[in-house]
Amino acid sequence: MDNLQFSDSIQSSYTFKGESILVGSAILGQNEETHVQVKLPLKTFNRHGLIAGATGTGKTKTLQLIAEDLSNAGIPVLVMDIKGDLSGLGAAGTSNPIIEKRQRLIGMDWEGKAFPLEFLSISDEPGVKLRATVSEYGPVLLSKILDLNDNQSGVLSMIFKYCDDRHLPLLDFKDLKSVINYVQQEGKEDFLQEYGFVHTNSAGAIMRSIIALEQQNADDIFGEPSFEVFDLMKKTEKGEGVINVLRLTDMQTKPALFSTFMLCLLAEIFEKMPEQGDSSKPELVLFIDEAHLIFKNASRNLLDQFEMTIKLIRSKGVGVFFVTQSPTDIPAAILGHLGTKIQHALRAFTARDRKAIKTAAENYPFSDFYEVDELITKLGIGEALISTLDEKGRPTELVHTLLRPPFSRMDVLTNYEIGQILKRSTLIPFYNVDVDRESAYEILHARISKSGQKETEEDSQVKKPSKKVGKANSEPTTFEKIMKSPVTKSIVIEITCGILGVLGLRTTRTRARKR
Repeated sequence: MDNLQFSDSIQSSYTFKGESILVGSAILGQNEETHVQVKLPLKTFNRHGLIAGATGTGKTKTLQLIAEDLSNAGIPVLVMDIKGDLSGLGAAGTSNPIIEKRQRLIGMDWEGKAFPLEFLSISDEPGVKLRATVSEYGPVLLSKILDLNDNQSGVLSMIFKYCDDRHLPLLDFKDLKSVINYVQQEGKEDFLQEYGFVHTNSAGAIMRSIIALEQQNADDIFGEPSFEVFDLMKKTEKGEGVINVLRLTDMQTKPALFSTFMLCLLAEIFEKMPEQGDSSKPELVLFIDEAHLIFKNASRNLLDQFEMTIKLIRSKGVGVFFVTQSPTDIPAAILGHLGTKIQHALRAFTARDRKAIKTAAENYPFSDFYEVDELITKLGIGEALISTLDEKGRPTELVHTLLRPPFSRMDVLTNYEIGQILKRSTLIPFYNVDVDRESAYEILHARISKSGQKETEEDSQVKKPSKKVGKANSEPTTFEKIMKSPVTKSIVIEITCGILGVLGLRTTRTRARKR
């Protein structure tokens, strides 16, 4: 295999079906029979990917070694550490008999190496706090997250417009709930005149959805200071891409919160990053471990938003890899957009498992060399079937691959080692502070309090009686002035005469009848 040296990555050419293919790539391993190295071209990482396999087959280690190669190539990485076993990227690995055996089989040099890490958090885990304001989410995305219908989404959009026009900052759910209550009570008339009527049912549905999300500690991801997505794209002085490890060990029981955060993050990256088109390598690659948590019980709106984002974010130079147990965990509409597929072993313990394996095998290119559905069940730990896209965007043949061992530690860091990495962080001093500036909640409560105080003062004011008593000294009332006026006297006389005249006439007629 001829090696060609380029500045940005490892480049090699090899012959496949008589054609020489140039590859700038992450080296995963090699085929045991042909000894051909298997690589993922950096250029096609923004076509997204899938790493699938049963528990214990090596998915996380595959993620780890790909992240290492991307970091070496100067590409920043964001990995979702659900199980807490990716922190080992920050320490050099040590050799052992298993690594030595795999090294001999694939003929690759191996040397332990630590990679630059930044720990992130959206919960109580130690790390840089990732937050965004409710306003940054916007009414459209927030409606999808809260799974609102069209009427409720319209009400939420009106509320956002009202807040923009009245300069009411929406930083967290506390602000949003206070505005919803205000436009139904004290500010109802003001809101009705310019924006329309807020039906109680719609407002109640929005409030219930917010409270349901709050039960999963959504307050942890809403607020200030807002995280700047470009801080995910740092490089070291040596040109290595920083690996951002988002610690999510307490998120497995909070799928709605996890989905909310991921959708917001992808939307923020898509909005802020410039259009890039096709380039030699991506700007950022995200790995979403335990991806089934995102799609489990996700609403139709949420799935549609994910699908649209995955389709469009490619042009921003961003790649997204989903890591899960089976390809069937990923919605078909999204699975169809994943250019790279790495399939570890699946286990056929039940009839349902065998059906799932057959379905999984059909997601890979047809192969003349393998019975895919059978081979999937026979793969050992650290082995995978790999299909990717070449530099021209063409799907490659499916290859049974022996994966190389990660250069970093294949175990977790100690609390002390994590603490040392946190101490070196330049982002923690900026983001891990509590900022609670004046926003909609404070402004509206001050307005309500002021209005209530004014009404109390008006009610407490009682007119005091005049100290001077007597007709001569007392001021005539308005009624008395009217009754004493000449016009009133004339009207009274006329009415009185009329009445007396009628009575006199009736009296005369009565006397005449008696006679």
